[in-house]
Amino acid sequence: MEPVELFHQVAATVPAYRAFLAENHLDPAEIRTLRDFGRVPMTSKDTYTRRHPLPDLCRDGVIGDMIAVSSGSTGTPSFWPRSADDERVIAARFEEVFRDSFAARERRTLAVVCFALGTWVGGLFTVNCCRHLADRGYPITVVAPGTDRREIRRVLPELAPYFDQVVLLGYPPFLKNVIDTEDLPWADWDVKLVTAGEVFSEEWRALVARRAGMADPVRGIASLYGTADAGVLGNETPLSVEIRRFLSAHPDTARALFGESRLPSLLQYDPGVRFFEEHEGTLLFSGDNGVPLVRYHIADEGGVIPYERMLAFVRDHGFEPESRGPERPFVFVFGRSHFTVSYYGANIYPENIAVGLEQPEVSGAVTGKFVLEVAEDERRDRQLTVTVELMPGEKPSDETASAVGASVLAQLLRLNSEFANYVPTAQQAPVVRLREAGDPEYFPPGAKHRYTR
Repeated sequence: MEPVELFHQVAATVPAYRAFLAENHLDPAEIRTLRDFGRVPMTSKDTYTRRHPLPDLCRDGVIGDMIAVSSGSTGTPSFWPRSADDERVIAARFEEVFRDSFAARERRTLAVVCFALGTWVGGLFTVNCCRHLADRGYPITVVAPGTDRREIRRVLPELAPYFDQVVLLGYPPFLKNVIDTEDLPWADWDVKLVTAGEVFSEEWRALVARRAGMADPVRGIASLYGTADAGVLGNETPLSVEIRRFLSAHPDTARALFGESRLPSLLQYDPGVRFFEEHEGTLLFSGDNGVPLVRYHIADEGGVIPYERMLAFVRDHGFEPESRGPERPFVFVFGRSHFTVSYYGANIYPENIAVGLEQPEVSGAVTGKFVLEVAEDERRDRQLTVTVELMPGEKPSDETASAVGASVLAQLLRLNSEFANYVPTAQQAPVVRLREAGDPEYFPPGAKHRYTR
């Protein structure tokens, strides 16, 4: 659906949106073209969804047949109605991954949903989307242990041998931790991963692919860009992964394209069902959902790159992707800006630290979880401090701390030009504090991890 058509449908059928337009003195009849659409006021949680009763946010004032809950980044719960029609549209994003990356049309596939179950948005929504693929003729069987490690340990050895491949779906750090710590024959099961919720590095992709025994990281791990507000907005494709791997190896080229020293998620999206716009370095989207959203400001930092422009850019920089399709625009997503820390005027991103922990000389000793902060010492001098979780059974040692610090510093200098140029050389080495696995202060089991303080 074109964004102007969506706008008029929402204005005609959603009570809260009619009220929103009236408050902003906008007559829907004035909006006729895509240029006019750019004059429509943005919506957000604060200006729109939190200001109206839940039924008024839905078409004809009727709540859909299912509700998901999200705490978002602030801890305040939001409620998002869903319908089966919403799931069918979003199942197309799962279908693209399962078909084009995993060849699941021809292979018996066990889909293991490791997102949290219950009212939270990820688990049951993913279960339903995978079952829609089964309805479309894919030989997919779904099992949903959620985040219960005992259930994952119990069901996988029993079920995996009956299938050609196993697809684990969950948040990146959780899936990595399962692969790292569960003594299971991953390589025998032709494991694939579908992730969401966090940006990860290409070093992370290669590391996890190696530990899971994957032959092809490009077609073995796919990330989804999903939000509680509107489901899945975009997905990695073999083409977007190839381009991202090239940019990861060429930080200056990536910086020229994205304007940042960190590497964002890079995905493709269908503008016929989700329409993206850039606004001052952040993303707006419009889409039909249980709560239809028009020019909704999700507050994720990122941008949009047309297909032809992206291909021309990488070719101009000497890279020719092997994959050709789909010929759809790209969206890149950094995440929320308040997850950075500032040190001597340089923005330090968690993504920079993560790459340091994923280098081969240290990755075997750490889980990949860390907390980045700028702390004051007894002299009130500020120090860049990284608290790192060790693998189960590992104990803190000066040798490990030194190796981690050297690896993190090397990647900061390679990836972050602000850090290299702003921070005095004597203050560049981070203070590394090692904690045992599951440390209750920094790495409590089961909690959603925060990478900065």
